[in-house]
Amino acid sequence: MLSIIIPTLNEEKYLPLLLEAIKKQNFNGDYEVIVADADSEDKTVELAKSYGCRVIPGGLPAKGRNEGAKVAQGDAFLFVDSDTVLSGYFLEKALKEFKERNLDVAGFFLYPYQGNKFLKLLYNLFYNWWPALAGEKILPHASNTILVKKKLHQKLGGFDEEIKIGEDHAYAREAAKMGRFGIIRSLPILVLTRRFECDGWLNTYFKYILCELWMVFGKNIKSDIFEYRFDYSKEDKKISKDSRGILKWLKLFFQVPRLAIKILIISVLWLITSLLSPPVLLIRSLFKK
Repeated sequence: MLSIIIPTLNEEKYLPLLLEAIKKQNFNGDYEVIVADADSEDKTVELAKSYGCRVIPGGLPAKGRNEGAKVAQGDAFLFVDSDTVLSGYFLEKALKEFKERNLDVAGFFLYPYQGNKFLKLLYNLFYNWWPALAGEKILPHASNTILVKKKLHQKLGGFDEEIKIGEDHAYAREAAKMGRFGIIRSLPILVLTRRFECDGWLNTYFKYILCELWMVFGKNIKSDIFEYRFDYSKEDKKISKDSRGILKWLKLFFQVPRLAIKILIISVLWLITSLLSPPVLLIRSLFKK
């Protein structure tokens, strides 16, 4: 059995998209859907129950996933963020590749839901090709959706609930030390771009870049310096304009001057790798044929 675990907080607007996609899956296996809710004030819980989900108390994403795993009956867990949409054959193809490659934990490529080609290119350049694919064997990444065997999750002790942002990547890296990690290639996860639209594209991008560089040096982010938001139910809660947000992240960036040179080198390598990835992947595909 597969246990699909979804942490939520005021998701009446977007959760139905995910639950409807799960309901329409072309999947013959058994599965359950567990919604770990962090005291939503809207109709999230009511909607989840109407779809036959099991609803339990949750918290921030890490805690919600852990609470869901405690009551899950499946031998594999699929942790899915609530602002996600799954394609019609997602469960079937993802589990098939997971088993064929003998994986214990897996991440996925991300594509914008109903996004244009430019947005897909941005996701490819700044997540799918690098760091997700290029770092698959050396620096695992798993954002938004994670597939893992129950035994490995229990051995790992779940997600670190003290980490404020990037807990999914930290989970993947720790899990990869105990089991076989891989990026599922058969199909991507479709994600909503509301975080970028609400907080500002440049602001969000620079924040994620800085978080990534922070974690590259083995520093899990356990303080709220990056002002993580879980509740996006009110789209007027914008943190700041892009320009002011970037200045804020730059100030935080220069608080660690001893790492400045290393960070600069990594940033340049990241850019170069992103630009080179498409032709490299094309060459590899030609050789496979």
